[in-house]
Amino acid sequence: MIEKEIQKILDSVIEGHRLNSADAIKLLESNSIASIGKAAHAVTTKLHPESFRTYNIDRNINYTNICSAVCDFCAFYRGLRSPEGYVLDRELLLKKIEETVAIGGDQILLQGGMHPTLPLEWYEELLRDIKSHYPQVNIHGFSPPEIFHLTKVTKLSVLEILERLSAAGLGSLPGGGAEILVDRVRKSMTRGKVMSDDWLDVNRNWHHLGGRSTATMMFGHIETLAERVEHLDRLRELQDETGGFTAFICWSFQPDNTKMAHIPPSGSFEYLKTQAVARLYLDNIPNIQSSWVTQGRDIGQLALLFGANDMGSLMLEENVVSAAGTVHHLTLEQMRSAISELGWEPRRRNVFYELVDDKSDIVLEPRPESPVNIDLPLLTSVT
Repeated sequence: MIEKEIQKILDSVIEGHRLNSADAIKLLESNSIASIGKAAHAVTTKLHPESFRTYNIDRNINYTNICSAVCDFCAFYRGLRSPEGYVLDRELLLKKIEETVAIGGDQILLQGGMHPTLPLEWYEELLRDIKSHYPQVNIHGFSPPEIFHLTKVTKLSVLEILERLSAAGLGSLPGGGAEILVDRVRKSMTRGKVMSDDWLDVNRNWHHLGGRSTATMMFGHIETLAERVEHLDRLRELQDETGGFTAFICWSFQPDNTKMAHIPPSGSFEYLKTQAVARLYLDNIPNIQSSWVTQGRDIGQLALLFGANDMGSLMLEENVVSAAGTVHHLTLEQMRSAISELGWEPRRRNVFYELVDDKSDIVLEPRPESPVNIDLPLLTSVT
């Protein structure tokens, strides 16, 4: 009876009806992961009937680890007076970008802690410096918590700050710092950080300026399943209003080396189910990225059959998740083979999901009639 109820919900979504919150919670409560995954894949295939799946090449540059917020889930941040705190030397930062460009990268992910003393002019100078040296590189930078923090430093509005950063060279906003967009959750595990409405409002202002951003969710800690769905619902509402999100990325909380290390980590079963439900719920966000950075190559690949149409970034450098004890690395060939093994063409794209590779250089394997082959025993045994 339960399986029939779940399948009825899934069939309705596949037919084009919008998934409601109550039914999304039922899906998350269900163990029918194969059925949920197949439905998410069916929806993805409708949205992306093309013969390719995408990836990009960028580098996550953390310009500082000094942060005025205290987040129980973060193993990366340091206080202003910590001997382990740093602000990245400008010459070293530019060298990191040079290395990225040398292997074909055209974007950097520029994020840091919420430094309590750096003025807005410092950020503007940083952006202008990068663009003067590497005008072709898109700066995907400064998550909503960093932007909102600058309103406290400068006493300027979010809109004024975004206008100035855009004029200095900011190209797009990353979706970091969303965690769960429910204030009960945020207040329970962080202090001094942006709340839900203001996180969304940073994106709203950026979208109204014509900018594009990504949306994220870190799940599997103290949130309820209903709060997980509330997060998705708030993203969907804003996307209905602005249409400014290009992609959604979710990942499971990595507890090691944090103040929340007592929480057992969610495994691949929960990750794949949550991503699949997100694909079904976020019917207005065009792209879903796999999170191989937290899940590893094999589950990251399997995510392409659970609603994702993008493998995410090659990620030449990653510091925040690795500080929590999770370290996965992929070569470019491993990234591309993860896609081609499932029968799709691996295509490189930019943050706006425009293809930037030369298709003539790609050697392809034949695409099977259907790339879907969900092995339930595998999912229950891998964590």
